[in-house]
Amino acid sequence: MKGSRRDFLRMAGLSAFALGAASVASAVGTPAASAQPAATPEPGAAGNFMTNPSEPQAKRWAMVIDTRKFTTPEQIRRVTDACRHAHNVPVIPGKQEVKWIWADSYHHVFTDDTNAFLPERLINGQFLLMCNHCTNPPCVRVCPTQATFKAENGMVVMDPHRCIGCRFCMAGCPYGARSFNFRDPQDYVEQVNPDYPMRMRGVVEKCTFCPERLAAGKLPACVEASDGAMIFGDLNDPHSPVRKALAENFTVRRKPSLGTEPGVYYII
Repeated sequence: MKGSRRDFLRMAGLSAFALGAASVASAVGTPAASAQPAATPEPGAAGNFMTNPSEPQAKRWAMVIDTRKFTTPEQIRRVTDACRHAHNVPVIPGKQEVKWIWADSYHHVFTDDTNAFLPERLINGQFLLMCNHCTNPPCVRVCPTQATFKAENGMVVMDPHRCIGCRFCMAGCPYGARSFNFRDPQDYVEQVNPDYPMRMRGVVEKCTFCPERLAAGKLPACVEASDGAMIFGDLNDPHSPVRKALAENFTVRRKPSLGTEPGVYYII
């Protein structure tokens, strides 16, 4: 009798836990099944932001931003608008900003640089920020459902259908590159791009390096709109445009002391 009673209480406790997990998942707008840890999705799996991340082939996708070529707010706005239109990034009034690529001041971007005597161009300039697609991404380590994972080509990928809205990845990212949808983003997209999937309330999103465009033989939307100020290519290919830019220019990365090995470089 004691054994049967103990088994009954154990099963009741497990049932209550399952119901609780389902309620949390429902509250953030994702299926209850997403609350369970799952295997890393295959590249190009249905529901991922990635159309086919293995095409074209690359060992390690990376980007170089030539800050010297961004001299006006219009140049920066052209790049950010291109990203927003390509990926249905909502423009939400108030403080609930959803950011894929944005701009900020030098001291907010390069916090490791303590030099107080900088050229005026740097002091007054604006610098683009985005997901750094790190070699050692802390966001991947803290995600409980593997909604964030790293592809073989170096991209840090998000599957919104696995996201349960815990925002651990936002806390783990040292670059502030992730945004949470407190509202339904579809209500704040003026012109929807039908070729790119919409997200939902209760999930996190970020820059993807445009794998859907790479698969179609195009450059990322921001690179295409930058008029040569942003360079994209395979970091492991010594003949790639990225490696050529790095060999010919002095570059820096954001917060290198953290050991995340960002995939975005800046020509200063």
